[in-house]
Amino acid sequence: MKRLGIFAVGGALGIAVAMLMPLLVEKTRPPTNEADLKRIQARPGEASGRVVLYYRNPMGLADVSPVPKKDSMGMDYIAVYADDAPDPANAVRVGVDKVQRAGVRTEPAVRRTLASIVRATGTMVANERNLAVVTLKFAGFIESLAVQETGAEIRAGEPLMRIWLDKSEAYQRQVDYLLALRGAPPLDGGRSGIESAERNLRLLDFPQSAIEQLRKTGEPMRSVSWVAPFSGTVLEKPAVVGMRFEPGTPLFRLANLSSVWVMAEIAERDLATVQPGQRALVAPRTMPSQPVEGKVDFVYPEINMATRTAKLRIELRNADRRIKLGSFADVTIEAEASHGAVVAIPESAVIDNGARRVAFVAKGDGRFEPRSLMLGGRGSGYVEVRDGVAEGESVVTRGNFLIDAESNLRAALAGFTTPAEDRR
Repeated sequence: MKRLGIFAVGGALGIAVAMLMPLLVEKTRPPTNEADLKRIQARPGEASGRVVLYYRNPMGLADVSPVPKKDSMGMDYIAVYADDAPDPANAVRVGVDKVQRAGVRTEPAVRRTLASIVRATGTMVANERNLAVVTLKFAGFIESLAVQETGAEIRAGEPLMRIWLDKSEAYQRQVDYLLALRGAPPLDGGRSGIESAERNLRLLDFPQSAIEQLRKTGEPMRSVSWVAPFSGTVLEKPAVVGMRFEPGTPLFRLANLSSVWVMAEIAERDLATVQPGQRALVAPRTMPSQPVEGKVDFVYPEINMATRTAKLRIELRNADRRIKLGSFADVTIEAEASHGAVVAIPESAVIDNGARRVAFVAKGDGRFEPRSLMLGGRGSGYVEVRDGVAEGESVVTRGNFLIDAESNLRAALAGFTTPAEDRR
């Protein structure tokens, strides 16, 4: 009889609890008001330095309390701390011991000016601004050569060769000049003063020394000593003794090698970072331990279709003629990858699968959040972040592939555990 009475009382108590449960849940539901949340988070928890969000029922019932309390059986409600809050849907949690074993390292995103080092190879060529070809504007023969080999240095006004004039325009203008000096009319019947006759000789590039000799001798010359029009190094010498030349025939090719060009080729991807005026360091293979400093002079407007490289030139001083034409050179260009300071992260923090670029942001206590990135220029081991990571946030620079593997594993397990009807 006593047992029956106990069961009856227990049954009645259970019915009463079931009837009162909705009221208790409604009265003690989790705080949703922002002011209540701030008040709760501002209260310190039992553990030093931790913040209590609320207290939950120890038996797992849907019953929480903003303040410490006991349940009907005298058990204390369990505190839920801020750092125990559920992770974001896309966050990855990795055990602290695993993080330490993998040597995970982080670095904050900070503003910096990115400097890119562009490396290229080049070839030494003559400065096209200092090139010239010696030709004559009349026909004749070469009697002798004062400069008989290529590579010779010659100064403006020094003799190059001696030429023989046939009865050509050059001979006729000498006669006109002499007649003008004597006050007689020219042979062609026209009128020509001394200045006009001399100008006609100069239009044929007649040397000043030859004109002075005409004044002294008073006789037209068939053999004339021809001098160099400017200083330079003889690069080519088609002229040989005894050859006949026509107007415009190249006889000497000269170049002033006090400055030379480096024709360098850079990769297509580096073209956007290289601009005229940037500093360049050139190390010729003939003297690799003595690099020469120069500046980017010009970037050519076309790309080699076969090699996918762009060509640029760098002008170098060569007063001592140490740089040899045709030699190879290693070129290093200091280029700016960004205009001013930008938010940048280490290149090692970026996971790039070709279609998407991701970095993991450290949230503390082994939590990492993947962020899709929009990147800009690169330089000095860093890359500009235009979107995805804010200044001051720490990104994983080492061990990020471990975290990526954990993320992929979590996604795979979630796919297995999703009900079939949800996957449809």
